[in-house]
Amino acid sequence: MADQRAELTWTDDQIPVSDRFDDPYYSLQNGLAETRHVFLDGNDLPARFAPGFRIAELGFGTGLNMLTAWSEWEKSGKTTPLSFTSFEAYPMDPADMSRALAAFPEITPWSTRFLQHWRGGSCDLGTLQLEVIEGDARETLPKWNTSADAWFLDGFSPAKNPELWGAELMQHVADHTAPGGTAATYTAAGFVRRGLEEAGFSVTRVPGYGRKRHMTRAVKS
Repeated sequence: MADQRAELTWTDDQIPVSDRFDDPYYSLQNGLAETRHVFLDGNDLPARFAPGFRIAELGFGTGLNMLTAWSEWEKSGKTTPLSFTSFEAYPMDPADMSRALAAFPEITPWSTRFLQHWRGGSCDLGTLQLEVIEGDARETLPKWNTSADAWFLDGFSPAKNPELWGAELMQHVADHTAPGGTAATYTAAGFVRRGLEEAGFSVTRVPGYGRKRHMTRAVKS
């Protein structure tokens, strides 16, 4: 699994779409605004940032969510490392990441620094300690020995990638969430919300971004 790469097609306006899941990597309207609404606001960030804060993610993709969080970490004045761990089954080639991230000039200072050092696996950028764990999250997450303060649940659409949203995996997410920790996702699919609730999260359906009427916020009870 870990040696499989992302296979993608580019839309006319240069948005990468996964061939495997027939789903875009981010909103067709504004991927950066979507990330801020869903994953930052959905986890009450950057207000909760504190030394030692740890974010975990299902689906690294282009790295946009990580870069958005890291940029806000630095802009909030933090000088200690933000820990960011992402679980990704089909890593994207750095050249494709660079092409996708060029659409977001606001984060260019961070994407440039990241891409200069990124070779896959782990990366220490001073104020960011990044780890991308390749493989099926259903196999790799249970072996992870750390807990996150906030989760970005950003797999492809549950209708097209249901294995990344199952109840068993949501339980593993909960098991690797610090007390009072949170999770957020763009989807409001009923089976995803039920899986999070059964895993021990208090789940709320809130307004989504763009064409998505609702999204999901969760707090570990």
